[in-house]
Amino acid sequence: MKKKAFVAIISASMVASMGTGAFAATKLQEIKAYLNPGIKVQVDGTFVELRDVKGNAIAPISYQNANYFSIRAISDALDVAVDYDVATQTIILGEKVEGVSIASGFTDMYHTKDPVQTTYKGKDYKEAYFNNHDSNRSMSLMLYPNKEHQTLYLQIAAVDGDISNFTIKDADNDIILKTVDVIKSAEGLVTIQADIGGVKSLYIYGDVKEDTAVFIPLTTSYYK
Repeated sequence: MKKKAFVAIISASMVASMGTGAFAATKLQEIKAYLNPGIKVQVDGTFVELRDVKGNAIAPISYQNANYFSIRAISDALDVAVDYDVATQTIILGEKVEGVSIASGFTDMYHTKDPVQTTYKGKDYKEAYFNNHDSNRSMSLMLYPNKEHQTLYLQIAAVDGDISNFTIKDADNDIILKTVDVIKSAEGLVTIQADIGGVKSLYIYGDVKEDTAVFIPLTTSYYK
């Protein structure tokens, strides 16, 4: 529902919020327009207050009988990822064409590059989250898509045991995005997909028994 509304709004009237560097572009044209704070926005029947990246309330711009909004403000209201490629001056909405590995910037006490721990069924993934603590426990890690990605494709394997109650949560809003009752060791490496549009940080966790290891290849798990 939200994605359909998003497409309709994009088609009707929008402008992008770009950095100050964009104003040096040669294709910019000066216009005369007006801020129109009287325009209200509803999302799925609920009024929303649009805000910029600093949290300030914003008003649409009225120009030639159309209302223009910041794409970032609308995407935040609809939980749709938005990013800006400075090099190509391209606004990217929703999933990217190319995946972005979660290995970039990943930090955790179980982050490893040791080939003994990054190799699974004969393949070395170079970087991995490998939790092999020797007790019954709750495994967990944090990821930071920073509202720039629409979907998480997380590869994970349970080694010598099962992972139960596996959960992916929007950490800032305490909203569960995905749950898997059991990830079985016999299934091997599985891919879990979660919609993360509009999400800044993710808390990922599950229950693991003694002698069971959790293997997540960071190089082949990615955002889009």
